[in-house]
Amino acid sequence: MVIQTREDDNLVKISMRTLTALVYKEEGVYVAECPEVGTASQGDTVEEAVANLKEATELYLEVCECPPEERHRPILTTFELADGIQA
Repeated sequence: MVIQTREDDNLVKISMRTLTALVYKEEGVYVAECPEVGTASQGDTVEEAVANLKEATELYLEVCECPPEERHRPILTTFELADGIQA
C-alpha cells in the first residue's frame, strides 16, 4: 500500500507494508513477535504489546544495514492432541 502525506509543502509517497504480530501471554505480560522480521516486544495489554512491537520493528529496520529478506507471510493453523498428553 502507498499513502501520500505532506512534508515541508512537498507531497511525499510512503510505502506501507503489512506484517504479522503473534501475541501470547507469558508470566503476566503479553509478548508480541513479528516472524517476518524477527523482532519481539511486550506490554501489559495486547494493544500495548503490539504498539511496542511496531516501534521496535520500525527502529530495527531504520538501523538494519541490510533490508529484511522478502518472506512469505506465515500460515497460522491449529492442530489437536488427545487429552492427557503432557506438553
